[in-house]
Amino acid sequence: TKLRERLNQAHLAARETLKIRAEDMKRRYDSKAMRPKFEEGDKVWLHNPRRLKGRNPKLQCPWDGPYIVMKRINDVVYRIRSTGGALRVVHADRLTRYCGVEPKGREGEV
Repeated sequence: TKLRERLNQAHLAARETLKIRAEDMKRRYDSKAMRPKFEEGDKVWLHNPRRLKGRNPKLQCPWDGPYIVMKRINDVVYRIRSTGGALRVVHADRLTRYCGVEPKGREGEV
């Protein structure tokens, strides 16, 4: 019975220490972590790591886009529209800012 009591005390102490350490790690992570904020009309890339059959996965680009942010639903969820017009609702962790150059038509094209 004494052994069981000591084991229970050790278990409770370990759980308490683990809880304190986890809270400390979360606090440190949250102090450095920054989620980008997107506004309506911003262009973004969508992380979509699908694998196409018959192609080497290392050579496939996991980013689709550009997409246009249509609406910010809350801090971490956005409604985006593809160039084809399809709407999607995605988490902000799957988005990154698009910094590409807009394609320009050749001279003489209407």
